Amino acid sequence: MFVRSEQRNEFWAPLLEKAYAKLHGSYEVMRGGHMNEAFVDFTGGVGEVLYLRQNSMGLFSALRHALAKESLVGATALSDRGEYRTEEGLVKGHAYSITGTHKVFLGFTKVRLLRLRNPWGRVEWTGAWSDSCPHWDALPTECRDALLVKKEDGEFWMELRDFLLHFDTVQICSLSPEVLGPSPEGGGWHVHTFQGRWVRGFNSGGSQPSAETFWTNPQFRLTLLEPDEEEDEDEEGPWGGWGASGAWGPARGGRTPKCTVLLSLTQRNRRRLRAKGLTYLTVGFHVFQVRSSLLGLWDSPRSRALLPRLLRADRSPLSARRDVSRRCRLHPGHYLVVPSTAHAGDEADFTLRVFSERRHTAVEIDDVISADLQALQGPYLPLELDLVQLFKELAGEEEELNASQLQALLSIALEPARVHTRTPREIGLRTCEQLLQCFGHGQSLALHHFQQLWGHLLEWQAIFHKFDEDASGTMNSFELRLALNAAGFHLNNQLTQALTSRYRDSRLRVDFERFVSCVAQLTCIFCHCSQHLDGGEGVICLTHRQWMEAATFS
Repeated sequence: MFVRSEQRNEFWAPLLEKAYAKLHGSYEVMRGGHMNEAFVDFTGGVGEVLYLRQNSMGLFSALRHALAKESLVGATALSDRGEYRTEEGLVKGHAYSITGTHKVFLGFTKVRLLRLRNPWGRVEWTGAWSDSCPHWDALPTECRDALLVKKEDGEFWMELRDFLLHFDTVQICSLSPEVLGPSPEGGGWHVHTFQGRWVRGFNSGGSQPSAETFWTNPQFRLTLLEPDEEEDEDEEGPWGGWGASGAWGPARGGRTPKCTVLLSLTQRNRRRLRAKGLTYLTVGFHVFQVRSSLLGLWDSPRSRALLPRLLRADRSPLSARRDVSRRCRLHPGHYLVVPSTAHAGDEADFTLRVFSERRHTAVEIDDVISADLQALQGPYLPLELDLVQLFKELAGEEEELNASQLQALLSIALEPARVHTRTPREIGLRTCEQLLQCFGHGQSLALHHFQQLWGHLLEWQAIFHKFDEDASGTMNSFELRLALNAAGFHLNNQLTQALTSRYRDSRLRVDFERFVSCVAQLTCIFCHCSQHLDGGEGVICLTHRQWMEAATFS
């Protein structure tokens, strides 16, 4: 129905197309799109788009360099009315491959030629340097024989200036080391790949660095160690460094050495959502320079106050495409890459890839799961006589509180704090049952256990009020990580995301009861599991019975 070969006994292409359609959910969702999406899907490489201008002085060098690295290169002539053929033999709205570059001299004039191929295998350019152009007769025989193939095969040469007149974009797919093999002809790449997800209310902070939630976006620290090697090239201009301002390599004429790094942000699994009327989100990324004096402060995501002090070194455009890439020219040093959606709260899976020609290191900014066990013991605070008397009245002869009695006590004891909020709310029965599990005997709570719990509650209440900036009785779910840090917990991104999703409400708020439930369970799990640490850091060994005991806390 769709892809077919001219040879009737060649059938691999329709089978591959069917597998590709299954991957995305249907043939229909594959209609239209960008050349680089297919490049990236079928090679695992990193795609980027160069938007052409008439003064694109460095483009020829960029294309030559890309082809030397065995990159896939294509070009498109945009059209607002579908595909149609021009008088010069080009097809507007159609994708072409760029398969070669060459410099020739026509008299004393240097001519830069590009070799293009129409994937149809027919319909060729008929202008200057086409197969029948008389310019070829002016070249030496050996040069003409090496370059010119007079055949209707879809492949043709054209001069760079004609290419700039007729084409609008160039799309380059840089291949990964796995595809290129151990010793690629044009030199290899150093690659890091990160998988992530923007989650509403947790780390989908929007694209504006001045916004209060921007710091919650995923962050990746990039260290560039070595500048590029110098390249002998007589071209400069907008494409120096292949798509970013500046020139190649260590400085000629006093320029500072720079590193070439290609950053690629890809939205995963979005094309299949076309059938549901959804499309790609608008996404992009910022690159900030991190001074050495600040480097040690970025071992964990506590950058709220520090991020506005950083100098922005580069940024990608915000684009509603699957792949957003940028080739940056940066000084050796430390950088922070912050991928984001255009609007806070948008959710999507993403892949961030870092390609550099020279050595680099890259890590996701994350915490190691840990807790201050001494702080988790809670402060020892003597109970006021009124509170002791209230406990004894509610406990009666049993001298221990059940869940409903604990709820009644807390509703009275915490009342002075709630009158200062606009949305007072009692600690629920379910949460009180959890507190009995964590601090009591499972079903009841003695006075000395309540004294320990009360010290914790006062401490958690103070932390909660700190982050309840508008005294609404709730805090923004983006703040949960900082509130848990203040309570003595350092949790990695995956665990914090899970907790945020569990304890936030539909308005992305966390009230005091939810916060108490979260912190109480974390406290008990950490304290319980610390008893079973067995040598390896962060590793515990539990019997089945011990595991069941730990599981009751969650």
